[in-house]
Amino acid sequence: MFKDLDPLLHSQLRLAIVSLLLSVEEADFVFIREKTGATAGNLSVQIEKLSEAGYINVRKFIDGKKPRTVCKITLDGIEAFDEYVKALEDYIGK
Repeated sequence: MFKDLDPLLHSQLRLAIVSLLLSVEEADFVFIREKTGATAGNLSVQIEKLSEAGYINVRKFIDGKKPRTVCKITLDGIEAFDEYVKALEDYIGK
């Protein structure tokens, strides 16, 4: 029987965010926006959803005179991604 795919990670942009955060210690909003090609508004909404689910931690602060948002994947986010990949592998028969 096939496992259900995590609806949070099944979104293309949210999957891209989590995948990107797996490869770095942390990433700021501008970096994520540039790498994903997302609009600032859409990215902000998707980051909030991932944060509410506990998949990422978000720090907002002022750096000099500029506001910054920095994201880091959590252990729950890593586990959710691993389960998502395993579920996909079941679908393709690996």
